[in-house]
Amino acid sequence: MKAQKSSVSKLKAGLTVILILIFNSTFAQSFAYKTLLSGIYDKDFPIVYPKEIKDLSSYQVLDTREKEEYDVSHLKGAQWVGFDSFQLENIESLDKEKPVLVYCTVGARSQEIGMKLKDAGFKNVFNLYGGIIQWSNDELPLFKNGHLTREVHTYSKSWGFWLNNGKKVY
Repeated sequence: MKAQKSSVSKLKAGLTVILILIFNSTFAQSFAYKTLLSGIYDKDFPIVYPKEIKDLSSYQVLDTREKEEYDVSHLKGAQWVGFDSFQLENIESLDKEKPVLVYCTVGARSQEIGMKLKDAGFKNVFNLYGGIIQWSNDELPLFKNGHLTREVHTYSKSWGFWLNNGKKVY
């Protein structure tokens, strides 16, 4: 009987810890964000996680957001190409053999542009996992007019929910 009560106590303690973790906003938000992204991404399109990037200059970095989003902040050296206004003619100077990193707010628009690049003959195109939101959440540098900034255009208030590290701009 004593062993049974001990097991029940351990089970209750374990469940309490699990419930605390589930209701901990960071854990729950992180899990929900990963679930959301897994529904957005094509499993056959390569992604790269922000913290895996050791040298951003080894990529041709393309910002596929709209101009007003790019103007708030962007990755260092990123070339704005837009989404609605994207045209292959605007990137003719890019090297089709050198890796290309595409990003947007969370990765949906950039994946679409990345697929267009692959169809156009670019060999190594990668989508930035979690987009600029994940980049900022991972405390990696963002730039505006050549200077560091903490501002992030999150596309909308509902997408801004996922930004944990940075100043939200809509």
